[in-house]
Formats: sequence, structure tokens, C-alpha cells
Amino acid sequence: MWLKLRDPRFFLSVVAAILLFATFLAPEAHIVRGSYDLLAIVDITGSMNVRDYGASGRPISRLEAVKAGLREMISRLPCPSRVALGVFSERRPFLLFEPIDSCADFSPLDAAIQALDWRMAWEGDSRISAGLLRAIDLARELKTDLLFFTDGHEAPPLPASGAPTFAGRPGDVRGLIVGTGGYELSPIPKFDDRGREIGFVGIDEVPHESRFGLPPAGAEQRDGYNARNAPFGAVAAVGVEHLSSVKEDYLRSLAEKTGLAYTHLDNATELLGAYRASATARVRNAALDLRPIFGSAATICLFAAFALTPASEFLARLRGRLQSKANLERGKI
Repeated sequence: MWLKLRDPRFFLSVVAAILLFATFLAPEAHIVRGSYDLLAIVDITGSMNVRDYGASGRPISRLEAVKAGLREMISRLPCPSRVALGVFSERRPFLLFEPIDSCADFSPLDAAIQALDWRMAWEGDSRISAGLLRAIDLARELKTDLLFFTDGHEAPPLPASGAPTFAGRPGDVRGLIVGTGGYELSPIPKFDDRGREIGFVGIDEVPHESRFGLPPAGAEQRDGYNARNAPFGAVAAVGVEHLSSVKEDYLRSLAEKTGLAYTHLDNATELLGAYRASATARVRNAALDLRPIFGSAATICLFAAFALTPASEFLARLRGRLQSKANLERGKI
């Protein structure tokens, strides 16, 4: 019995059993760590259906890429971070729910992200700048950072006067504008009233110029110009608004005006790094689950115990051979 107790394999097995039993007690350690509070607003307008991302060898839409990147990023946030979710369409964001725990409530949060769909949009317009400014106000009310996902495609185009003026204090709300989409122009999918894809948006199906407000400089040189009756000319403008790409220069200018940072959506690792660099870390008490640690230690002990079996047998055989050799040599003497 004493020899068995001195066997390291027996000792390791006992330690593994104790550690394994400890995992069923759900032990926790209370620590202090930095966490984050964020409001994620996702653009669900028509151009976000453009398929210029790829996954598993197939093209996916910008909206699907956002959902995948956002879900993975949130799963890597330190506990107990809190996440609110909203969508953007027309000229304003709509809050789906206020901040919830990204760890304890990850399942419903993940389900809500997966359920985001372009069919949730209430208008076809996409006034990015107006939506961003309202999203900043919403994040301020919730006392969170802002994560605003969009391709920057204004529809209809901005008027000649440009984007709305930002009246707030730059940097008052921290966060990130995340540009989505490829850098090359791509066709925008078109759907019927039942949500079935029926082709792509045509050049004559979207406005290529905003005729709201004052006309642009040089409008008087256009055909049919009349200062009173046709200040924009008599011929409709033709452009590439039926095609879409990420408007990175425009989004960077919005980020500079509002004090937000900018990054392009490539993968969750870079997205998380960019967010952490621009976010506000909030120090909170957190519960550290010790079960993975105890379980891993038990596995290591069991592995070591089984690894010692062939090693001990090899050493025993080696000692026996050496002893036999020594006995033979003494017999010859």
C-alpha cells in the first residue's frame, strides 16, 4: 500500500479526480478588468445587398459580412461588456434593444444579429450622414460607444450643399465608422414585392443627382437651364448611382468631423483591434469562471499519469538489464 501511494501515477490520478470534482462546483474568482459598452448600428438599405465579400468560396452580401464580423467581434469582448443593437434605414437609426451583457446574454444577442435583414427597412432612401448624426445622439443617450456599419452610399445623392452640419462636439461620443463593401463598383440586387431577387437596379431606376436646395456651381451651363423654372437644367443627370462601392473618402470625412475613428471591414480581428483603439474602456468587477482552468489541469494530470506508464515500464526493464549485466560481471570475477 505504501509503495502504491508513492507511485507518481497514483498521485496524479488522485489530483486529476479532485480537479475534475471541483469543476462541478462551478468555482468563480472575482477580478477587476476593463470592458466595453457599445451601440452597434447596421445599415440595412438596398446597397448592403451587394455581394462583394466572400466566405467559404462563395460571394456573400455586405450585410452578411457585417453580421458575421459583428458576431465574432462581440464573442471576443471581455466580460462583462454590454452591447446594444440597432438598424439604419432612410435617415434615422432604430434601436432594437438597449445594452445587454455580451456574455450572459450572448445567445439572444447572437440570434438578433443573425436575424438582421434588409426587409426590416422602412424606407428605400439611405441618407448616411443624417443617420450617423442621429446614431451619435442615441449613443450619447445610452452612454455607450458607437459602432456604425455602412457602405456610405447616399441614396439619393447629397445635395450640392453637402452633408448636414455636425453641431455636436467632435469626440464627445467615441467609436468607429466601419466601411463595408469592395472598392470597385458592383451592381445592386433588385427584389420584387415578395422579396424575390429579379435582377439588378438599372441606370434609369435611381436618381443620379439631388435636386433639393440650390443647384451646383455651373448649372447655368446645362441644357434647358432656367433660373426660375429649371435651375438644374431640363435634362436628367446620368451617373453610376445604380452601382455601388464603399465610399471610403466620404466616410473618413464624416469620421473626422464627428471625432469618430474609421476602419474598413475586413475581418473580426482587425475590427476588434480598431474598436479597442477608439473605444472607452470601463473598469468593472467581473466573475472569472475557473472551470476551464480546473478541467484543463485535470486533463494534463491524466495525460501525465498515462504517459508515465510506458516510461516507468521502460525504466524498470532498463534497470533489470543493468542489474543482470552487473551480476554476470560479478560471476566472472
